[in-house]
Amino acid sequence: MTDRSGPSRWVFLLAAGLLLAAHLVDPWALEALRWPAANDRDWGRLLRILGFAPTWLAVAGLFWLESRGFAESDRSRDFARTGQAIIIAVVVGGILAEVAKLLIRRERPGELFVGYQFRAFADAPFSTKALGMPSSHTAVAFAGAAAVATRYPRTAPLLLALAAGCGLTRMFAGAHYLSDVVGGALGGSLAGWLAGRRR
Repeated sequence: MTDRSGPSRWVFLLAAGLLLAAHLVDPWALEALRWPAANDRDWGRLLRILGFAPTWLAVAGLFWLESRGFAESDRSRDFARTGQAIIIAVVVGGILAEVAKLLIRRERPGELFVGYQFRAFADAPFSTKALGMPSSHTAVAFAGAAAVATRYPRTAPLLLALAAGCGLTRMFAGAHYLSDVVGGALGGSLAGWLAGRRR
């Protein structure tokens, strides 16, 4: 009898290891990866917009429109389900990131790393403004990318690289720590994977 808990345990340990490693290099990454001008370039805007939920809703709309072009068939249903998976992944991934911010309450970085700052629960308890852990843009980018990549695995390298680029733009802007981005990527990837596997 095979152990079905094995792979999920290893994935969990890998995710925890990545998050821990990101925290360890946060002080270095905050200074080394700050490049605000990158967000004023076309490629920077392209990568950043992948963290904008309406971008993925437009992609989902493309899949839905393509599904209308076929008679009722497996291909038609596949396109329609991919569109649904993208919407579910992006909405769930984005909401989970916002809820996690309200629970973790770690503030965005300043110019220099002086240690993590946390907001008290009594201070603006339902506002995520100025909270950074996890990065919502990165969560949305990875949720959409993972949903499509789960259904079309050959697209995974390019889609996940673009989603990682979105996370980089958030660090270039000095708006997030590396650990914020890794946390958003992990949460978004999980939401996208689950939505993409949904039948």
